[in-house]
Amino acid sequence: MLPENGHLLRIFISEGDKCEGKPLYEWLIRKAKEKGLAGATVVRAIEGYGAHSHIHTAKLIEMSTNLPVIVEIVDELQKIEDFLSIIDPVIKEGLATVEKAHIRFYRPKR
Repeated sequence: MLPENGHLLRIFISEGDKCEGKPLYEWLIRKAKEKGLAGATVVRAIEGYGAHSHIHTAKLIEMSTNLPVIVEIVDELQKIEDFLSIIDPVIKEGLATVEKAHIRFYRPKR
């Protein structure tokens, strides 16, 4: 069960970022599951830029293998904060945001 007033953690990283020999987004998803967070999703962007202002795009003839990736995780604020303390030292480059999320439903298929 999730409370109606949850929080959304968004982590903006690059597809090519690694942790323990695997893509960072995979590591984050598995770590979130291991820590019991309610749910997590990875979204691959088609274009974007970050702190270095270098545009990464899928429009180039040679498809970029370092496109922006967004990891979204929804849960209670305290669980999000606890998770952030675990992942903060691992993410060398990127952006993380936390915002309030009004949870309408959270249920498995019956």
